[in-house]
Amino acid sequence: MGFFLNNKKRKIKGFMEEIRIYVEKEDLGKRIDSFLSNELDFSRNRIQIIIKKGLVKNQFNVIDKPSYIVKQDDVLSVEIEEPEEIDVFPQNIPISIIFQDEDIVVINKDKGRVVHPGAGTSENTLVNALLYHIKDLSSINGKIRPGIVHRLDKNTSGIIVVAKNDFAHNSLAKQFSDRKVGKKYIGIVDGIFHEKMGIIEKPIARSPKNRQNMAIVSSGRYAKTAFTVLEGYKEYSLINYQIFTGRTHQIRVHSQSIGHPIVGDLTYGGSNKFQVNGQLLHSWFLEITHPTSGELLSFFAPPPEDFLKVLHYLRENSLVYSNDKDPLLFDLLENKI
Repeated sequence: MGFFLNNKKRKIKGFMEEIRIYVEKEDLGKRIDSFLSNELDFSRNRIQIIIKKGLVKNQFNVIDKPSYIVKQDDVLSVEIEEPEEIDVFPQNIPISIIFQDEDIVVINKDKGRVVHPGAGTSENTLVNALLYHIKDLSSINGKIRPGIVHRLDKNTSGIIVVAKNDFAHNSLAKQFSDRKVGKKYIGIVDGIFHEKMGIIEKPIARSPKNRQNMAIVSSGRYAKTAFTVLEGYKEYSLINYQIFTGRTHQIRVHSQSIGHPIVGDLTYGGSNKFQVNGQLLHSWFLEITHPTSGELLSFFAPPPEDFLKVLHYLRENSLVYSNDKDPLLFDLLENKI
């Protein structure tokens, strides 16, 4: 598809939106209807109807049987009709571009920004901004998600990489699927830790109690988060996270599960003494292999102002201990780079 001229509006009604999904190792052996139901958060019945209509295929054939068993290296394309009318148009919204070339653009997404349009959200998203500022975007994820390879939650700030062509998109998507992307986040959480580091391996799925939220569910998808405690305060801790999977709300759910929800994250039990708007969680580091050159690239970005204000207050008023830090992260927090 590519670029929309700045004075053009794209109105999409009843179109078929294609979504591409890579099968991961832990999903091997699952029925495709069960796999897609969990992946897309659709009812199993709806998925079966989509399959029987011939709207699901892998890289070789149309898959029209709900009992099909997903296989290693399956790349599934699912066509989903979007019944709601959605206006997708360029908006002159400032974005912080860290890096850009012919294949990719790396952005420090601001807090409070939804990544792409969807039900009830057609403007002021990152995609609206991308359509204004970026000449070309990949078309693989359809008309309302051009260039989008991965996402961050609305109130999670930080680094996101966008594909400018389909070759780059496929390369990046496979890196994410194969877990060959380095992803680190920093967060301020409730409570004091007794350990310096740890690993959380708990499966995540839609909450049975509230389908808008995620939860630790035994039948959910495998999720792994490593954490390191950087600083401890009287009632809070500063944590560096590294994620090895990319489940929805993964860090937020995992942090809550060990009794340390993220400050400001009211959805998952975080406190909000500091009256911040959303969770104090920031994607500060991303490492990828460049789709064309094969070069290993590392990107980093400082947290937003509200995060730094709370951090500086805690350091000045309630610091209990400080552990060894990543020098690069330390410089980011000290505004040295």
